[in-house]
Amino acid sequence: MDTLKKTGLIAILFFFLVLSASAQNDKVLQDAFSASYGFEYSGDYTKAIDALKKVYTEKSYEVNLRLGWLTYMSGLFTESAGYYQKAIALMPLSVEARLGYVNPAASLGNWEQVLSQYKEILKIDPKNSTVNYRLGLIYYGREDYNSAYKCFEQVVNLYPFDYNSTLYYAWTNYKLGKTREAKVLFNKVLLMQPADASALEGLGLIK
Repeated sequence: MDTLKKTGLIAILFFFLVLSASAQNDKVLQDAFSASYGFEYSGDYTKAIDALKKVYTEKSYEVNLRLGWLTYMSGLFTESAGYYQKAIALMPLSVEARLGYVNPAASLGNWEQVLSQYKEILKIDPKNSTVNYRLGLIYYGREDYNSAYKCFEQVVNLYPFDYNSTLYYAWTNYKLGKTREAKVLFNKVLLMQPADASALEGLGLIK
């Protein structure tokens, strides 16, 4: 019986020691993030990065995500992409980490990686308006109007009075020979931006 009591006391003591260590670690991490934010707000990205590197662990999604942002803002695009990739590996369904990754990837000119991440995001969140719009722009620039149409259609269905997506949707319809639909959309654009040059140009092309 005494042995059981001793074992129970040891287990309780161990539990509280672990709890205390965890609380201390949380405080250290919180202080590091706080210092990092302070340095960022003052424009000192190097110190903001260093504050987090002192507590860095590969298993922390939050630290990797934050370092991805800070290194991107510092122009360290390859390093930034690496941190974002670690964050994605830790949280595969994270949209924010994938959106973060496309920033350094685009800065490095890795457009296929940007495209790949956008497609992965749409698998997770098919109606994501930001990604559908950006993906639509990429497809439009590549003259893949059928793919651009699907993206812009999704955005316009969610935000029918959004200027940019409606204008590109109008031009995409025009490029696909859907002049009746394009005319309706160009006229809608003129409700959002009266005398818009691009919308007027589109209407002028439709006989």
